[in-house]
Amino acid sequence: MITQMKIRGLMFDPYNNSYIVLLRCEETQDMLPIWVGKPEASAISFALEGLSTPRPMTHDLMKLLIDSVDAKVLSANITDLKDNTYYAKIHIAYGDSFFSIDARPSDAIAFAIRTEAPIFASDDVIQKHDAEEVDRWLENLKPEDFGKYEV
Repeated sequence: MITQMKIRGLMFDPYNNSYIVLLRCEETQDMLPIWVGKPEASAISFALEGLSTPRPMTHDLMKLLIDSVDAKVLSANITDLKDNTYYAKIHIAYGDSFFSIDARPSDAIAFAIRTEAPIFASDDVIQKHDAEEVDRWLENLKPEDFGKYEV
C-alpha cells in the first residue's frame, strides 16, 4: 500500500550538517523525514518558492523535456528504505505507455513539485522508521523549524 504525503517542511539539521525534507500524511499525521544535501535542498526550495534561474536547473530541464513530448508525471513514490538510504521512483505516462524510473527521493520530490504530481510513500517505508526515535526527534522541533513550506 501507498500513502499520499505532503511536504510539511524543509529545514537544516545542524547535527548532520544536512537538510531534512519532512513529509506528512494529512490523514494519519505520520511523518517521514528524509535527509538531503544542500544542492538537493536548494532544488526543492526553488520549486516550493516558484523561483526560476537564468538557465534551467536539471529538474526544470526534465520538466521541459516531459512537457515537450506531451508526457505526464503521474507521481513520485518513496519506495524503500535500506541501510538508512531511501529509494524512489517517478511514474510517467507517455501515450499508451507507462514508465517507472528509478530516482533519488530528493530528485523525485523536486520533480514532483515542478510537475504538480502527488508524492507517495510506501507504507513499509513509513513503518520501517523507528517510531520512538522519530517521536524523540519530533518532540525537540519548534514550529519555526518547519520553515514556511506546506504543499
